[in-house]
Amino acid sequence: MLPIGASSWWRVVVMLACLQLRPVQADSCPLQVGCLCAADIVSCTALSLQRMPAEIPVFAVTLDLSHNRMEQLEAGSFTGLVRLETLRLAHNQLTGIRSGAFRNSSGALLRHLDLSSNQLRVLEQHYFQELPGLEELLLFNNRIVHVESRALAGLTNLHKAYLSHNRLTDFPFFSIQKYSHPLLSLLDLSSNRLPKLPLEDISNLPPAVQAGLYLHNNSLVCECSTYGLFRFWKQRGFDSIRFFQQEHICLVYGQQRGTLRVFQSGRYFENCNLTALKEQQSSVSVKAGKALLLHCLTSLSSRSVTFLWVAPNWEYVVPPGNNGSLKMFANGSLEIVAAREQDSGIYWCMALDRQRQRNETWEVNVTVVPHHDRDTHEPFNTGFTTLLGCVVSLVLVLMYLYLTPCRCPPCSKPRLPATAASGNEAGLSSAQSSILTPTPPTTTEGPGRKLHPSNYYSLLQP
Repeated sequence: MLPIGASSWWRVVVMLACLQLRPVQADSCPLQVGCLCAADIVSCTALSLQRMPAEIPVFAVTLDLSHNRMEQLEAGSFTGLVRLETLRLAHNQLTGIRSGAFRNSSGALLRHLDLSSNQLRVLEQHYFQELPGLEELLLFNNRIVHVESRALAGLTNLHKAYLSHNRLTDFPFFSIQKYSHPLLSLLDLSSNRLPKLPLEDISNLPPAVQAGLYLHNNSLVCECSTYGLFRFWKQRGFDSIRFFQQEHICLVYGQQRGTLRVFQSGRYFENCNLTALKEQQSSVSVKAGKALLLHCLTSLSSRSVTFLWVAPNWEYVVPPGNNGSLKMFANGSLEIVAAREQDSGIYWCMALDRQRQRNETWEVNVTVVPHHDRDTHEPFNTGFTTLLGCVVSLVLVLMYLYLTPCRCPPCSKPRLPATAASGNEAGLSSAQSSILTPTPPTTTEGPGRKLHPSNYYSLLQP
């Protein structure tokens, strides 16, 4: 039998061995499934994995599980990976992420998450709640048809989000605000199925998000509002237009066979009131007698949405309009056919989606500028005066270049002394050459102007 002291010592050794058993396994690379480890990088790609490997080393900073067959991320899938910063799950068969999938993992340390080329259909609000430090989110080439309004909530460090090549018909732009996503600079929604853009929500996006918003290759209906938005972006030099100008398309009446390239179809949009579109965010002014088109800006894009307008005189307006002065279209736009002074005021629009039981309102202040005859004729008078001045100047130049002085018959004049006559003749000759003769005289010597060399020398002396 061992002494008491020796027995206690062996108990301590056995206890330490038991405590160290699990960490030793966790720190080893799971070679049994074919994973490769290099420093803090663990790669388990193209291994036909249907679930997470049993034990991933806790030292992993980058974990690559792409090109496998995983269908779900279960709760606690990444427990213990407290140093994880990059997670790649592209080219799997993921259809959903269970609540708590990222619980007890690195959480705020995870910067890059790649879920591209999977089979996700809906982005639910719990998917990324445990990843407040996420900076780059890749979701392109999925089958996403809907993004819940709070799916990106809490991602205050998000810089870039890629959702292109999906099946989105709407997007909660209103959930992207300066206080909620202060660092977001790129939002890629290209190659989806967006039929209409909620201009009010897009105009309220932070400037950095607007500059990095990509909407090309969607199913947008050709509307003046959409054309005005893209033209404004082009004038601002946004990269979305600069690099993908040819890919900005729209559908005439929503028909696929009526596809137009927005920036090559200026004639189709030539009747659009782009000035009004640009100023409509706050107020619109129009001259009396001119037409004005107002748009009901809303984020509702369902086909069941109906619209109505309320004029400043509290008159309700529904399609096709009323009394000949107001014309309303099925897409919610209201046209003031010929603006009058009494048409000034607040126009109020309501969009109603009975199917989803949602409604939104929008108002715009219209100011009709009175028509003055003086203002109408002033541009013509100014232009006519300028033209007349140019013609008179041209005539004087031609006279100076081509008309010679008429030679009148000599008139009888009283004889003057030779010196006086010579001086007058010289003055007359000098005057004629300086005004009417196109070329200067070849010599300064005229009749009675010859100087004797001695006189010339005396003139040069000081």
